[in-house]
Amino acid sequence: MINEIKTEVNVRMGKTLEALHHAFGRIRTGRANPSILEGIMVPYYGNDTPLNQVATIAVEDARTLVISPWEKKMIGEIEKAILKSDLGITPATSADKVRIPLPPLTEENRKDLVKHARHEAEQARIAVRNLRREAVADVRELVKEKLASEDDGHRGEEDVQKLTDKRIAEIDHALAQKEADLLEI
Repeated sequence: MINEIKTEVNVRMGKTLEALHHAFGRIRTGRANPSILEGIMVPYYGNDTPLNQVATIAVEDARTLVISPWEKKMIGEIEKAILKSDLGITPATSADKVRIPLPPLTEENRKDLVKHARHEAEQARIAVRNLRREAVADVRELVKEKLASEDDGHRGEEDVQKLTDKRIAEIDHALAQKEADLLEI
């Protein structure tokens, strides 16, 4: 029973870490990366559709993304959707492609992005701690109902704490890498 609790909390903490990496992918660094366009929705036949489902997104060079829509009529809609997004980038449209030149980040922009990355990391830490609290409560409930011995309960709580410490260290490492990327000139 306790092993099932530990396995479940490990999986859920892993999903929290995946979500953090996904959130970090959407934070713009100085280099072109197609993941910054995730979350941009484009009207397509009356439905909001993710940009990557109506076009191909490629990296042309270190500071330019190229979007090649599958239908030429989508160019205007893609351009509008990018302008409406909060990315602060301006697309340049040609006959059949949308180019997105990414300007170099200013010092102020870098600091704001670092602040945003720290916020995302703190939210992940909070989620991991909440998962720890739930798992420890489940272990204590097993001990209370006499489904596990007190020694097994203490070992289970220690194992959950070790897992929590490991995941928080992984979050801190991911944050340090993202900060280094953002502050790199």
